[in-house]
Order: sequence, then C-alpha cells, then structure tokens
Amino acid sequence: MSGRAEDLLLVFLKAPRPGQVKSRLIPALGADAAAELYRVLAEEVIRRTAPLAGEYRRLFFFTPSDALAEVQAWFPGETLLPQEGTDLGQRMAAAFSQAFRQDARRVAIIGTDAPGVSRERVLEAFGSLDDHDVVIGPARDGGYYLLALSQSRPALFQGLAWSTPSVFASTAERAKALGLGVRVLETLGDIDTLEDVRRDWPPLRPMLAARRELMRLVERALASATG
Repeated sequence: MSGRAEDLLLVFLKAPRPGQVKSRLIPALGADAAAELYRVLAEEVIRRTAPLAGEYRRLFFFTPSDALAEVQAWFPGETLLPQEGTDLGQRMAAAFSQAFRQDARRVAIIGTDAPGVSRERVLEAFGSLDDHDVVIGPARDGGYYLLALSQSRPALFQGLAWSTPSVFASTAERAKALGLGVRVLETLGDIDTLEDVRRDWPPLRPMLAARRELMRLVERALASATG
C-alpha cells in the first residue's frame, strides 16, 4: 500500500469449473457450457470495472481455496486472495475487514454475475459514501451486485438468509436497524437462469461473438425453451 489511503474494489469470483458454477443453467446448457458462460460474464465485469490511473485498486477474492493456479492463469498480474468463511456473508465480512486493515479509505465489493456493472457505477458508489454509510446496488433477483462501505461493519452480514430473494431487502433493513444511512443504486440484472439469459440476450449476445459454439448452444437452448 502507498502512504495515501486508497479506495479498494473487491471482486468476488469463482474458478470456472464445470459443474461448480451456474448450476441453474446446467440443465439447459450442460456443465461445460454453463462454466464457459460464467467465464464470459466474469471477464466482462472485470473488463468494465477496470479503473483508470489513481481511481481505485482491485483485489480479487476467489473460491474454491485450491484454485489459485487456475485464477492466476486466468487473470495474470492481479492481486489474488482466497475467500474465507463458511457462507457468503462471512466471506464478504472477512474481505471487507481485510481491506480496511490495509487502511483503505472506502471499499466496494462486486460479484461477477451482473455484466452491467461498470467502472462508472463503482465510482458512483464510492462518491455516495461521502454522505451515506452503506451503498447497495440491488440485483433483479433480490440480491445485490455491489455493496460499498466506508468502514468495516460485520454486523451487517450476520444472520441473513444468503442466496435467497430477500438478501437485498434484508441487508437494507439491517443497515437501517444499525442506524446507517443507505443509498440504493440502479437495479441491474444478473445471469443465473435461462430466463435471465433470454431477458438480457441483446447485450449478452455480443459478448459471445468470439465463442461461436457457445453462442449456438445458447441460442438452441433459448429456442427449445420457447418451443
């Protein structure tokens, strides 16, 4: 770390192992194609959130813990750290705590399922922390694609039903119960199901331009589901 406090963006990602990512897409696409689609989504998020010089720094938190070599090969040169904790809340709380122990000024966390998240959105979240304690970017499925804090707040992550449609609402309610000011960003779609793919197909399709076989497979799955 430099002597000047930095803003940190924490990117949560998974090794794109077939059968271990995008499980709800496996019945329609198969394990290999679902994993490849996850790879496309993650690469798009990481491309779109790349900072310009001096804006913020990124740390990549990966899972599973034995995937370091895979993720290093996927994103060479990035700072990679394993996620720690038994559920998503514990893993996020631990990541925020680690970032603030590095004397970060402001910290935001994003996943890799919402390809609409961007550098501009991250900067908006950091700026909103000037007059709010918590900034949340809700996802269409009831979760959230971004959470930003100006200090570590482990109580915000305790006792919530993770991976359910109530995560965003429960987090906002918890923040307010803790007396924290909350700013809510624009809702974005994330890609977990074939219906999500169908809804967001116009912006998704160009992302698959270099992966023609995957594009054909997804198009066949969409057509089959429609029929």
